[in-house]
Amino acid sequence: MKRSRLCVLAVSFFWLLAGSTVWAQKYDDKEHAELAKALKDAKVSLEKGLSASESQGKPISGKFEVEDGKLQLSVYTMKGDKFSEVIVDHKTGKTAKTEAITGGDDLAAAKAQSGAMAKAKVSLRSATEKAVKANNGYRAVSVTPSLKDGHPVAEVTLVKGTEFKTVSEKLE
Repeated sequence: MKRSRLCVLAVSFFWLLAGSTVWAQKYDDKEHAELAKALKDAKVSLEKGLSASESQGKPISGKFEVEDGKLQLSVYTMKGDKFSEVIVDHKTGKTAKTEAITGGDDLAAAKAQSGAMAKAKVSLRSATEKAVKANNGYRAVSVTPSLKDGHPVAEVTLVKGTEFKTVSEKLE
């Protein structure tokens, strides 16, 4: 009797998880469609945004995102032991705003990214340029470093029209 209840619970839990995965996928698809449409207005590449942010520190991640219905190019930077989010104007390539990252999930992400970049021998801009060059017709929309088996890698998300894909580039 107990065993059959456990099976029912396990199956119910599986379907609950599967259902939430479907929801997450639909949400991602909607988000991707919105981003792909907004990117048509962007005159600046992610690579140029990473370069523009260098005046505020070493870029440790970057992405295009739709924030409050508007496209923005956000780059996390590190200078010494301080982290900042640099907003680069996606039409001019100039720094529009810089805010200190002082807590929460953003600080945790920045610390993890800086740890990966501390072991990197290749810049995020170079890794992004390599990914774009190897994927003709695509443009980069995000780059995030991490450690895989102790080695730094950059996950570069690319888009062509409405087709998204993520590639990995070594950072050493």
